[in-house]
Amino acid sequence: MKIYQIDSSARKEGSTSRALAKKLLNKIKKPEDEVIYRDLNDEMVFVSGLTESGMNIDEKDQNENHKKMFKLSDQLVKELKESDVIIISAPIYNYGPPATLKAWSDLAARVGETFRFKPNGRREGLLKNKIAYLVITSGGTKLNSNEDFLTPWLKFILNFFGIDKVEVISADQMALDYEKSIREAEAQIAKVNL
Repeated sequence: MKIYQIDSSARKEGSTSRALAKKLLNKIKKPEDEVIYRDLNDEMVFVSGLTESGMNIDEKDQNENHKKMFKLSDQLVKELKESDVIIISAPIYNYGPPATLKAWSDLAARVGETFRFKPNGRREGLLKNKIAYLVITSGGTKLNSNEDFLTPWLKFILNFFGIDKVEVISADQMALDYEKSIREAEAQIAKVNL
């Protein structure tokens, strides 16, 4: 099995979302499994300078920034396609996703690679038979509340890619009771069984 672990917290040290994702990885990983790891803060590129929508620029018209963007996009798509299990850790920043996670989704959304348009104009995700675990943390935002724009967005994006089995592990409202939030998240991790 290939496990794709993606961390998006801007905090490298002391990140709760990263620590919980690591615990989840250790829970589900078997000795023969391969882990593909991506820290979105290491090299994320934001989509810019497109001439058309959908990450579509003829190679002859690509400048150096475009080439860098497409190279990373190709790699992200490859990592998604090759994975069986996806773990995405993300803190809620200002009620939504970290900017690097949004950039990741923009680079991974490729027509004919992660989704396609059917003849009737409807979209179809192409990444089938995968499971995703979302490790969501927040200081004050309650998960799935009217103020949580990260969790529903990320589920939608994964569904858009064809990944319809999505489980959420959360440590929300940590500012109110940090220890309780961590205990609840660890209890959710303990119940995970692949």
